[in-house]
Amino acid sequence: MSLNIKIKSIQPTSILQPILIDLVALGFILLMPAAAHLTGIPFYFLEPMRIMLVAALLFSNRANAYLIAAVLPVFSFLVSGHPAPVKMTIIIAELLFNVWLFQTLIRRTKKPFLSMFSAIVLSKLFCYLAYWVIFSWSFVVAESQPIFLVAQLAITLVLSVWMAVVTTKRQTNRKF
Repeated sequence: MSLNIKIKSIQPTSILQPILIDLVALGFILLMPAAAHLTGIPFYFLEPMRIMLVAALLFSNRANAYLIAAVLPVFSFLVSGHPAPVKMTIIIAELLFNVWLFQTLIRRTKKPFLSMFSAIVLSKLFCYLAYWVIFSWSFVVAESQPIFLVAQLAITLVLSVWMAVVTTKRQTNRKF
């Protein structure tokens, strides 16, 4: 009697890719305050944590995306003192909700652009609602300057298009 055991080979990219994404994300967040200070450009308008979160969703796996969502705000706080602990907790919840919502919507709709766009907008609404409940309406108004809202809309569109393009390209490549 022979025992056939199938061992799933672990490809180097399956291990290295999430690690590389994590290192790039940490480096990106580490350098962001210095870059903003040196240039005077408010890079936080570009939502660097969300950019790295979408990169993790695209190029690693779901578990790593959840890890990025939970770790980046804490790492940012530890290296720069921002965001403040209560705001950091809200951002962690927002990013975790973003991952969960995207995963839920993509399974149901199979539409990457719509899923990412909706997940970002709804997680942002969740974030602003939490700010309002925990802080005040004036805090929400201060956090939602018109230029910041325009930047958020632009980033939301860019990230949603990025998700759609990469996902569509992968599906096309699998057909051949």
